Amino acid sequence: MTPYAQLLHAPERRRWLARVMGQGTGLLGTALLGISPPAHALPLRPLQFPRDHGSHPDLRTEWWYITGHLEAAGKPWGFQLTFFRSRVESTQAMQSAFAAKQLLFAHAAVTDVRAGRLLHDQRIARAGFGVARASEVDTDIRLQDWSLVRSNQGNGTDANGLPSSRYQARIAGPDFGLQLQFDSTQPLLVQGQQGLSRKGPEPSQASYYYSQPQLSVQGSISVGGQRMAVAPGTGRAWMDHEWSEALLHPEAVGWDWIGMNLNDGGALTAFRLRRADGSALWAGGSLRAAGQPTRVFDASEVVFTAERVWTSAASGARYPVQWRVQTPAGVFKVNALLDNQELDSSSSTGAIYWEGLSELQNTAGQAVGKGYLEMTGYAKPLRL
Repeated sequence: MTPYAQLLHAPERRRWLARVMGQGTGLLGTALLGISPPAHALPLRPLQFPRDHGSHPDLRTEWWYITGHLEAAGKPWGFQLTFFRSRVESTQAMQSAFAAKQLLFAHAAVTDVRAGRLLHDQRIARAGFGVARASEVDTDIRLQDWSLVRSNQGNGTDANGLPSSRYQARIAGPDFGLQLQFDSTQPLLVQGQQGLSRKGPEPSQASYYYSQPQLSVQGSISVGGQRMAVAPGTGRAWMDHEWSEALLHPEAVGWDWIGMNLNDGGALTAFRLRRADGSALWAGGSLRAAGQPTRVFDASEVVFTAERVWTSAASGARYPVQWRVQTPAGVFKVNALLDNQELDSSSSTGAIYWEGLSELQNTAGQAVGKGYLEMTGYAKPLRL
């Protein structure tokens, strides 16, 4: 049996993935090819740029994630693209160039709000041989014909003295495509304690994590063979980069997360890790009000309460598509702009999850922001 799945035809590739990842291993499939050693607690350290924009292959799990909304052809659209890297522990000592030491995955989706439909696609390949790579120097990820590349945006620097970022994304699928440019309009947002974000009660359950909210959006999207330019000034995006040795406590089955660009220029993050009975195991988040320092939320300060549930006809999973989210910065409502934004990544990462464009409202029902809601572990427990 060949150890490099990208050289196989699609049916063979799916069978190979089922064997090496294990049926139902979940997002990123890091239970690959054997048992991994226990995770260690990550040290608190200053994030270093541009190095930390790049890949960290010494840690097990990593992702670069951009979500946003725009208008094109007179219609509202949502979009998301995520590139994942997963370290295969059992192959690290192998000397062969064919050893699958790092796997790269990618998901992308477009939400057609007016038509009420979601289009999505996925990719997977073993790093190497010109098929897939993730640079350790800066964000430069290429997976077959998909890519995400960061560069400095001119000579500008932000309030932290860091060069402003420009991301170029190229996604080409059978049903849709993204040719988008994202430019920073604000300083980079470091999450948690100086970039170390706790995700559970044990010190080992943590990640290095930063965000770039309020990215401007230019370029075009393609749907059904029609290429549509982004209407000037209509797009806003959110970028997350996160890498870790371990995220999930043994009792955690998944998480609920929001990243919201506020209409006044602020940025709100809130998340919780969830047990099988729906109770919160851990929580957190942050608020950066426009022009103000970031306020980091403690685990006890964030409460998610489901208000409306949608049931997927495809998976049978029941997702709360309307939430009440209590934070130290206030109480908000999160409303999905389309109920059916479930993604089935069974042929790549193995997870079925909900990832969708949503509106943020205050308690008076006024729209105060827009962004993405992510819900994992509802179809089956997530395993990282």
